[in-house]
Amino acid sequence: MKNNRLITIVVALLSLVGIVLFLMTMGVDSEDRVAISDAVSPLVTYSLVLLILTAGVTILASIFSLFKNPTALKKALFGLLGIGVLLVISYILSSDGQVVDANEKVIAIEGGSVSKNTSTGIWLSIILIVIAGGFFVWDLLKGIVKS
Repeated sequence: MKNNRLITIVVALLSLVGIVLFLMTMGVDSEDRVAISDAVSPLVTYSLVLLILTAGVTILASIFSLFKNPTALKKALFGLLGIGVLLVISYILSSDGQVVDANEKVIAIEGGSVSKNTSTGIWLSIILIVIAGGFFVWDLLKGIVKS
C-alpha cells in the first residue's frame, strides 16, 4: 500500500516537471530559432534521461526476475544461444563486397568490416523472417486442421 502511494507521488512529480518544461516551450516566439532551441533543449534532455532510466530499471528488473526463476533463466539462455548460432550462420553467409545505395553511391568499400557487418545484419533479418514465416504457416495449418 505504501509502495503504491510512493510510486504515485513519483509519477506525479515527473509528470509535473514534464508539463512545466512543455509549457515553457509554448511561450517562445516561433520565429526565433535560437529561443526555440533553448526552450526545447531541456525538454529533450529530460525526455532522454527518463527514457534511459526507464530502460535501465526495466532491464535490471528483468535480470533480477530471471535470477529468481531458474527455469526462466534457462529458457532465456537457450534463446540467447539460439540467436548466437543464427548470428554465426549469418556471418558465414555474409559477403564483404562493396555496398552501394540506390543512386550508385558507394556506402561501404569492398573488404571492409562495415560491409561485412551490414551483410551479416541483412542475412540475420532474412533468417529470422523465414523462421517467423514458417511458424506463422505452421500455426495457420494447425488451426485449419483443428477446425
